[in-house]
Amino acid sequence: MNSLYIAIAPVVVIIVYIYYRDKYEKEPKKLLIKALVGGMLVTFPLFFVEQILGGFSIGMPKIGAAFYNAFFVASLMEEAFKYLAFYLLIWDDKNFNELFDGIIYAVYISLGFATIENIMYVISYGEGTGILRAFTAVPAHALFGIVMGYYFGLAKFIPSLKKKFLIMAILIPFVLHGIYDFLLMSGNEWLMLLFIPFVIFMWIYGFKKMKLHSENSIYKDNPELNA
Repeated sequence: MNSLYIAIAPVVVIIVYIYYRDKYEKEPKKLLIKALVGGMLVTFPLFFVEQILGGFSIGMPKIGAAFYNAFFVASLMEEAFKYLAFYLLIWDDKNFNELFDGIIYAVYISLGFATIENIMYVISYGEGTGILRAFTAVPAHALFGIVMGYYFGLAKFIPSLKKKFLIMAILIPFVLHGIYDFLLMSGNEWLMLLFIPFVIFMWIYGFKKMKLHSENSIYKDNPELNA
């Protein structure tokens, strides 16, 4: 039971934090739960796909296998499945009605995925891994979600640039996620030295994106819209 708490606790903390960062117009709890559960459900076909694709790295040089697994097995597949979940579950919903909403829903989808992934890691590798991931992998998934949701928001509310921002909504998280995983998977001590600076960069980048959309909320100076 302790293992389950360790796996879920960081997800709960971030879920609550993101919910209260939505200052001006709270999202319906049913839709937030739908996003969270959607992120959980995509985990199962995704892991099956990753198992198949991961097999192609057998026989590759170590650094090549790390690059392939980081960018094309983990990052591309995981972000693509989250992207698809967002587009199918959230994009056309009437409650997706301002910029910051994209961040909220994308983070909830990402944390749904992170919940199942974290439980599996803790069961497989123990509570120590869960504690480590509470400060690394789980927040990282939230940050990838922030970036994806930031660009989904722009795509939704700047129709003239919709195609550009829809591409960026998958491209930027894919690149960030790929770099994150590659630095860890490489096993190269010089690359590992870049991991902490890169994580700090992601935190700064992600919080900046949240601040931009929050400050540009249509409800910020028009509370009557939320009446």
